[in-house]
Amino acid sequence: MSCLRLPSLHSPLRKGHWMLLLLLAAAAPAETPATPQALQTPQQVVLAMIDNENAAAAHPDRYEYVSNERSGRTGGHLWTERVVETPPGRMRLLLAIDGKPLSPERMQQERARLENLRTHPAVFIKHEQNTRAEEKRARDMLEVLPRDFLFDHVVLQDGLWHMDFHPNPNYTPSGVQERILHNMAGKLVIDASQLRLVRMEFHLVQDVPIGFGLLADVQPGTNFISDREQIDGRWHTMHVATVVHAKAVIFKTVDLNIDLHRSQFQPLDHDVSVPEAAEMLLHSPTSAMLTASN
Repeated sequence: MSCLRLPSLHSPLRKGHWMLLLLLAAAAPAETPATPQALQTPQQVVLAMIDNENAAAAHPDRYEYVSNERSGRTGGHLWTERVVETPPGRMRLLLAIDGKPLSPERMQQERARLENLRTHPAVFIKHEQNTRAEEKRARDMLEVLPRDFLFDHVVLQDGLWHMDFHPNPNYTPSGVQERILHNMAGKLVIDASQLRLVRMEFHLVQDVPIGFGLLADVQPGTNFISDREQIDGRWHTMHVATVVHAKAVIFKTVDLNIDLHRSQFQPLDHDVSVPEAAEMLLHSPTSAMLTASN
C-alpha cells in the first residue's frame, strides 16, 4: 500500500530528548491489510493512542516491582533492584549485581542510603527532578509522530495495528533533537481495542552530523525498542533497550546502551511518600524478591 500523507497538527511542536522517547506484540497467523477506506486511518489510530497515553500519564497508577538493568548508570553491570514508585520519582533498593546478592557491607551501604533518604526526602526529590522532567518530554515527543512521519505497511492482525513509519520529506526539522529524530524510521504496534501503545521501535537511517561534524556525529546502529504489556487490566513498560553510537568532540567515540526489564508488578493503593517508600524498601523481603527475579 502506498504511503499515506498525514495532515499537520495545529498544536505547537514540543521538543524533547529524542533518546528518552526513544523516557517511553505478538506474532499472529492471518493478516488484514488496512486501506484508505478503513474505518480508522493510520493517523487516526496514532492520534487516538497519543490521547490515551497522555490521559494515563496525567493520572498514573503507582507500583512496586523488580527491575533488571544494564546501563551506564550501573557501570555496565546487571543490577537487580526493587523499585517503589512515588510522585517525585522511583526509589530503588539494590538487591544483586550480575546475579550475585550484595555482600553484607554493600547491603549496609544501601540501607544507610535509604535511611538518609527517609529522614531527608528533599535530597531524593531534588535528585529526581531532572529525571521526571525528561520523562514528560519523552511523552510529549509522541505527539510529533503524526506530524514528522508518514505511515505505510499498515496491517491489522489479531487485534493489533502494526505500521511502519519513516520521515515526512515535506517537514523541515529545527534544532539538534528534531534533526536526529527526523532521520529515524521504525515500527509501531498499537492495541486496536484500547488504542494503547504496545511496541515502539526507532532506528537511525543515516548519519546526523552536529556542528558540521566537529561536535558529534550520531551514526546508524543507534536504535530504541520499548515493549509494553497489559497485566491485570493495567499497562506496563516491560522492556526498554537503547543503543546510541556517536562520535563526539572530534575523536571521542560514545556508545550509550541500556537494557531494562521489569517484572513482579504490585499496585500501590495510594501515592506513597518518599519516607514511606524508604520504609517499605528497608523492610522488604529481599531474598524472596531476588529468587523470583532470577
